[in-house]
Amino acid sequence: MAVIAGLSGMHNFVPVIRDADVVAATLRQALAEASPEERPGLERAAAIVESTAAATEGRLRARWVRSRLAAVGFTGDIDSVAAVKALRQAEPKLSLLAAVQLQKAALDHPE
Repeated sequence: MAVIAGLSGMHNFVPVIRDADVVAATLRQALAEASPEERPGLERAAAIVESTAAATEGRLRARWVRSRLAAVGFTGDIDSVAAVKALRQAEPKLSLLAAVQLQKAALDHPE
């Protein structure tokens, strides 16, 4: 998680930042200018971006939680106290409340 200027201490939130619209617009522009050989790859990339952009905030948070747990080598049950502990190890500025809420998001949105 990136540090946000001006914030310090424990945090009870994780902002969801989406830039898929910028990526999609760039891909559409590239597709408009693409040669016939490039079109299939760019069309596939555009489809992937569109499907990713459709993900809910809960699903994005769940994906983030899993990536942070993987970063600290956690392979256990996400529905455990150890998972909350590992998440806070990965992101020390998360409050206990935020970690539990993020754990719930990961449980609500299985892979």
